Amino acid sequence: MTSTVPATGFESSTAVRLASPEVDLAAVAPAVPPAAAVDPAEDLAALTRPDFPLLAQTACLGQRLIYLDHAATSQKPRQVLAALQHYYDHDNANVHRGAHQLSARATEGFEGARAKTAAFVGAASPNEIVFTRNASEAINLVARTWGEANLLPGDEVLLTVMEHHSNLVPWQLLAARTGCVLRHAGLTESGELDLADLRSKITERTRLVSLVQVSNTLGCLNPIAEVAALAHAAGALLLVDACQSLPHLPVNVAQLGADFLVGSSHKLCGPTGMGFLWGREALLEAMPPFLGGGEMIQDVYLDHSSWAGLPHKFEAGTPAIGEAIGMGAALDYLNAIGLERIHAWEQRLTRHLFARLQAIDGLRILGPTPEQQPDRGALAAFTVEGLHANDMAELLDAAGICIRSGHHCTQPLHRHYGLSGTARASLSFTTSFDEIDHFAEELQGTIGFLREHS
Repeated sequence: MTSTVPATGFESSTAVRLASPEVDLAAVAPAVPPAAAVDPAEDLAALTRPDFPLLAQTACLGQRLIYLDHAATSQKPRQVLAALQHYYDHDNANVHRGAHQLSARATEGFEGARAKTAAFVGAASPNEIVFTRNASEAINLVARTWGEANLLPGDEVLLTVMEHHSNLVPWQLLAARTGCVLRHAGLTESGELDLADLRSKITERTRLVSLVQVSNTLGCLNPIAEVAALAHAAGALLLVDACQSLPHLPVNVAQLGADFLVGSSHKLCGPTGMGFLWGREALLEAMPPFLGGGEMIQDVYLDHSSWAGLPHKFEAGTPAIGEAIGMGAALDYLNAIGLERIHAWEQRLTRHLFARLQAIDGLRILGPTPEQQPDRGALAAFTVEGLHANDMAELLDAAGICIRSGHHCTQPLHRHYGLSGTARASLSFTTSFDEIDHFAEELQGTIGFLREHS
């Protein structure tokens, strides 16, 4: 019998076919108009919310649940949940190692997800996609393999002060092991990358520039192609942390001019515990393995081993098979909507969010405004004079509104602004204008309550 799971579009009558003997693995046609057809009046939230069961629930005190923490982790559509369930119901087996039909189907689904990931970022080959547990592991992989093999005392790695801890700590550990030097580009007054400062800090000793494409706190969109040109002119490589950009706008590694790029499934409407590293094939070929064990070997002897070809050289042990297949389904889902349409809708939402927040007395938003940078990320990290971010977040949670509070894994950036933390509302294509309005009204009331009782 042919088995199917629900479509990666929005109509349950269409089916995406996962691996099984009688089923074609080719992606089905999206059940929505082509991504090029961006309608400025289109309401993506109304189109997509029926696919997200979690968003239909009520909060713990019976209110409507409003989820505004998408930058921390995205919610998962039913198509992704169905893909996970289908794998465990029908195809559960280890990949690559078995000759039986379950292993063959699991391998086909797993490697199909790799091909989808490669296409999603414009990679030249699926061999350039290394599956990892998350983007943090992907950056650590580059630091431990390429970094240890290539960096000498005095060589420089150039970062920025806006980086997530995942793009700071691995390089700090590498510097302690190798004696390489870390430098950091600063910010402009508007909270954008200071390109002139970055340019001045690229020298003949620079070996790698590593930075985020969209800041998870400032929301700024960094000029990656310009940075790539500067890095390459100095003979350096470029690593891009694309966790906050991949779910929101089209990303193509060739157009960016990157050498490495990392992403995380759980921010892409996919499962947790899954991420990837994209690297230029020649670079990956030259890099030593990351971890040793099964799957990453060609031949093993008692005293030495040889390594498997790309990308398996970097994937020791049993991988997250179901999670990879789930991420593949999530990429199908995003492609069915179209990243251009997602970006256009989220631009409208972001302008509305800023307008509502800017009208609140004493509230300060970090990073550039939508007027200063129209393509900025769909989030706002903010402070309110005299109030603690955690207090605001806790009271909003009691009203059924989920936002983030704290340092958002960017402690150095918060110290740059003299802050211990901020509150952050982050949006998705499932967010509605009404949710933003309700959030702003509840926030205004929360601020008034805290001021009155402080």
